[in-house]
Amino acid sequence: MPARRFDRERVRAVRRAADISQADVASALGAADSTVAGWESGATTPDLERLTALAKVLNRPLDDLFPRDGLPDLADLRCDAGLYRYETKSIIGTKSDGPVAGAEQGVRRLKDRYIPPLAAGYGVSEEELKRAQDRSFGEVDEDAAEVEGRPETLAEKITLLLERTYPGRTAPGDQEIADAVNAYAGSAVTSAEGVEALRKGSDDAPAPVVLEGLAQFFDVSKLYFEPSDAIARQVYEGLRLMSDAKQGKVGRIRARGMGAEGLPADVLSMLNEVAGELDKRVPRAGGDS
Repeated sequence: MPARRFDRERVRAVRRAADISQADVASALGAADSTVAGWESGATTPDLERLTALAKVLNRPLDDLFPRDGLPDLADLRCDAGLYRYETKSIIGTKSDGPVAGAEQGVRRLKDRYIPPLAAGYGVSEEELKRAQDRSFGEVDEDAAEVEGRPETLAEKITLLLERTYPGRTAPGDQEIADAVNAYAGSAVTSAEGVEALRKGSDDAPAPVVLEGLAQFFDVSKLYFEPSDAIARQVYEGLRLMSDAKQGKVGRIRARGMGAEGLPADVLSMLNEVAGELDKRVPRAGGDS
């Protein structure tokens, strides 16, 4: 179980920067003042089930304030939903939390009828819940792992970069990423909340400058963040232009806005290199033989 990391010093710094007292935090969470003081002093740590509420009180994204290494299992999803295990029995309509306990411990899988209400209660899709259950059992086969590891959505692509680019280190938080994107754009084009929305999939259509800023921050091509069908259209457009160039219909490919999707600079550069090579090897139509 890749539990979230609780950094007491960071929590205290964030609380003070927001001008929120320990008493205010305690009141919002229904805890004693001494409990919150104990968290910040290191005497105790909060239950994982309380981290979501604590992040909300401090007005910070959960993944930014309490990062986690790796992908969540069933217990992680429950904790992120702010639910204690005993509370799940009312969600799935059973007399005890035994079915959830068994699944979290990798002993017995959830019955199919428990999947929809539990996914809704945790605020995730049924597929996400099933994949988390697979992790609880440690039974993700290689083919499934390969498919799961192949990002398709923008949220999955950002998550993969955060997980794979910073092994053994704390990945950058949403605020740090937002600051870098804004610095690239030269103006405030996003925020920590905006980055969180991209990372969680609630926003999958950011402005192009945001994608460019993300690409620069993570040191990847902007094409990485493009939808697969958009990349296919760009490749098709590039091949069409190369075909025209070979037939003497166009010379160098200069216009960045050609085609419905337009061609990024790195794609144009590659196509021009290939076109140049074709000039050397294949005579243009109507040229000297």
